[in-house]
Amino acid sequence: MILYTENPRDSTNSPLEKAEADHRSVYVGNVDYGGTAQELEAYFNHCREIHRVTILCDKFSGHLKGYAYIEFATESSAQAAVELDKSIFRGRVIKVLPKRTNLPGISSTDRGGLRGHPGARVGSFPHSDLQGGARFRPRGRSRGRGRFSPWFSPY
Repeated sequence: MILYTENPRDSTNSPLEKAEADHRSVYVGNVDYGGTAQELEAYFNHCREIHRVTILCDKFSGHLKGYAYIEFATESSAQAAVELDKSIFRGRVIKVLPKRTNLPGISSTDRGGLRGHPGARVGSFPHSDLQGGARFRPRGRSRGRGRFSPWFSPY
């Protein structure tokens, strides 16, 4: 039995079981927006038994996001699926990679902006006019007037 899902968040498994399932799974990118889970299953069927095909959808519009995850019965099946990287599926070159395991609280990208970053602006220009304060003068048409003026109040 193959499970087709639209929401990959399954809270019934323990973290250890989820990590083990991630080792048997692949990420498939650049999936055609008209592609279905059944078509993906048929395309990867030669890699042996598939447990689950998950195509992610936008939660507001319901449109496909263009990528999917496929969980296989064994790790060797997932490795065989990775060999289909840069192959053609529905007229598009797909990307097939091993699925990475997400660890709670650890981000693989720095989306925190400048907070806590060694090169952050706060305190990184200790003796510079760029720091702000009385010497800071914004450029633009509203110099001395408008929302950048210290005397401006919208209320």
